[in-house]
Amino acid sequence: MKRFAALCTAILIALAAPASQAQQANTYFDGAGRADVLAGGVRMIPVTTPKGTFKVWTKRVGNNPTIKVLLLHGGPGATHEYFEAFDSYFPGASIEYYYYDQLGSSYSDQPDEPSLWELPRFVEEVEQVRKALGLNNSNFYLLGHSWGGILAAEYALKYGKNLKGMVISNMMMSIPEYNRYADKVLMPQMDQKALAEILQMEKDNRTSEPRYMELLGPYYQSHILRMPQDKWPEPVTRAFAKTNQKVYVPLQGPSEMGSHNSKLEHWDRVADLPKISVPTLVIAGQYDTMEPAHMKMVATKLPRGRYLLCPQGGHMAMYDDQKTYFNGLIRFIKDVDSGKFQR
Repeated sequence: MKRFAALCTAILIALAAPASQAQQANTYFDGAGRADVLAGGVRMIPVTTPKGTFKVWTKRVGNNPTIKVLLLHGGPGATHEYFEAFDSYFPGASIEYYYYDQLGSSYSDQPDEPSLWELPRFVEEVEQVRKALGLNNSNFYLLGHSWGGILAAEYALKYGKNLKGMVISNMMMSIPEYNRYADKVLMPQMDQKALAEILQMEKDNRTSEPRYMELLGPYYQSHILRMPQDKWPEPVTRAFAKTNQKVYVPLQGPSEMGSHNSKLEHWDRVADLPKISVPTLVIAGQYDTMEPAHMKMVATKLPRGRYLLCPQGGHMAMYDDQKTYFNGLIRFIKDVDSGKFQR
């Protein structure tokens, strides 16, 4: 009799599980009552700046009242499009997320106003986007990749009270240290003849010539996305092709080989990391342009930091070490959401 009862219980559990999963999926994809349903989750959000009001593009995917991730793309001046790999992982984990092109990037307005390309103004832009999307500290996760990691850290230092969790993906917290790593560690590993030509082209202000990117090809394949460039995923090549150089060059410089002679050349927030109290995941790639040891140090200085190393990854670890990246990222978000977060 006991064996029969146990068998019945097991059958009921098995029958209930798919129904529960289906109900969860239906809830996740049900946009009823959302103001953005007509446009498939897309909203153009007005952003006030010292040079007037402009619109930035956002797109919501999914529904989850306690987990809403705003994605801050890199560049600066790139687009949200290289985050499209998230479509393969976040919906299955019932994570609500928002694509977002920052002002000056492809889907958003692109004013020809050099004074707008300043870090503090971008921070205020993120805050205006947060308010428009209705995100708050009960659900708001901010994920910044590369330049987006700088922007996320600055946002957390000023508006950390609005955050539930944060991810700094593939970005050191010191540009001087980033430049040191490029100059002293990565550049010596390059073909020195090619490096000399690259540096001469930078000195001669000839970085817009095709030859410049041709010379950088091996560096990018070793440290940006560790695949032959002709096999780079289409969302990556699409996003990179649309990068607004009028935003990218002043803040980053002509390439990913350090950030020399840029507006951010002296940016360093290492000393301020203990002020960021929100749970934070720091993601590094072993072969990244960003030093893994520095990234690990960042995680230890954050009061509630966690470190994730992608051992096969470069700067775009969401592609070249994808399973490690997303398994660790989703685990972090779920741990924070459930109250089980530990370093």
